Amino acid sequence: MSRLLSELLGAKEPLFSLSLRQLEQAAGRPGVDIRLTAEIIGQVRQKTAELGLDPDDTTPEELYHALLTKIEEQDRQLVKQIGGSDPENIAQLMPLMKKAWEGIDTPKTCWVIKRSVAKKMLKKMPPKNIMKHLHYRSVDSMLKNENLAEIYGALRFAEDSDWLLKFNEGYRRLKPSDFQTRKIEIVQMSLERWGDIAAPFIHKKRHNITHLKELGVILMLPITPQTHLRGVTIFVFPLLLHYLQEIRLYSAFFKLEQVKPNFGEIVVETLNADPGHHAIMEGQHIHWRVIQRYFGKLEKEKHPEIFEPHVQPEDLHWRKAEDLLYAFDPSLGFWRDLDYVGIMDKGRPVTLNLLDMAASYVNQTPYKDRAIYHFRESLWNEIFMRYMGQEILEQQILKQLDNDMIEPEDIEVPR
Repeated sequence: MSRLLSELLGAKEPLFSLSLRQLEQAAGRPGVDIRLTAEIIGQVRQKTAELGLDPDDTTPEELYHALLTKIEEQDRQLVKQIGGSDPENIAQLMPLMKKAWEGIDTPKTCWVIKRSVAKKMLKKMPPKNIMKHLHYRSVDSMLKNENLAEIYGALRFAEDSDWLLKFNEGYRRLKPSDFQTRKIEIVQMSLERWGDIAAPFIHKKRHNITHLKELGVILMLPITPQTHLRGVTIFVFPLLLHYLQEIRLYSAFFKLEQVKPNFGEIVVETLNADPGHHAIMEGQHIHWRVIQRYFGKLEKEKHPEIFEPHVQPEDLHWRKAEDLLYAFDPSLGFWRDLDYVGIMDKGRPVTLNLLDMAASYVNQTPYKDRAIYHFRESLWNEIFMRYMGQEILEQQILKQLDNDMIEPEDIEVPR
C-alpha cells in the first residue's frame, strides 16, 4: 500500500519502502502507511462527490478542473469577506488583505534579531546598490529615513550574490543577546521606490509575497495598480497566514538552539540552506517543522520539560494556515485536512491542497504542469507526524533534542 504514497511523493524505491518498514518496526505498530493510503483514497472519493461528480466515473483531469472552478467561486467569496469588490483589482485587494491579516486573533510574537543589531550590520557593510537606487550617500542617512524591513527585503533583489554571501556571513557573529521578542508585521513596499527592482523576483516566483525569518517581517512586494490578476486573494491571503506560521516556527527553533555554543553558525546555516536534519527517526532526517507541529498539538500540561525554560508551549503553538483561513471564512472548510490528499495521473499528482490549487488557478497553469509543491511537503510531514505519534519514537526525538551530537543512522538498501 506504500506504492501510492511513494508515487505521490516522487520518492525513490526501494529506499522509501524500506524506510517505512524500519519506522513500522521501531514503532511496533504496523499499518500506518496502509491506513494513510486508505484515508487519502477515501478523501478523494468524498470530495469528488461533494463537487457533484461521480467518484467511479471521474477522471483526474476532470477532478482538477472541478477543483479550479471551486477555487474561482471561493475566491469571489473571500474577496467579499475582506471588503473587496473586484477579484482582480490588486491595488484594492492588497491593503484589504493586510488589514484582514492584522485582525486575525492568533499568536503573532516571534524571537528575532533586534532592529539595533540589524542596523549595525548594515552600517558595517553598506548595501551600495540600494543606496544608489534610493540616492543616498550615507548609510546612516538611509537608515534614519527608510523602513529597515524594506531595506532588508530589498537586499536579495538589489545586491549581487557575492555581496549577499559576505553579508550573510555576518550572522555567524550573532549571539542570543542580539535577539528580542516582538510582533510579526506586514510591510507593503512602495511601488515608486521598489517596483523596478522587485519585478524580476515577482516574475520568477509568480507571486508578490516574501518574508524575513530573522526579522519577523512579511513583505508585500509592489505591483503596478494597472495589474489585474485573477484569484490573487485566495492565493495570497493563505500565503500571508502560511508565512506567519513559518516565522513562528523558526523563531521557536532559534530559541531552542540558543544554548548551543555555535548559535550564530546555526542561524546562518538555517537561513542559507534550511537543512532538515534536526533529528533522526530510524534513519530518516526530521525537519524542525514536523517536530514543532507534533509537539504543538499536545495539551499544555503534556509538553516535555526539555523545551523549557527557553521554549514555552505558546512558542510551539501550531495552527495550520488553512485552519486560520477557515476560522476567518468558514465557507472555505471544503479544503480542511486536504493538504496531503491527492491522486496520481500521468506520473504527476492531482492535489487537493488549497495553496497548490490556488497557485495553479492564479497562474493559469496547464494541467500537465499543475502545482504540487505544498502538497508533497505536507504529505511528507504527515507521514512523519503519524510515526512520531508512537511513544517510542517520540521519546527517541526528545532524547536527540536534548543532546548536541546526533549521528545519522545508515540505511542499507537490499540488493
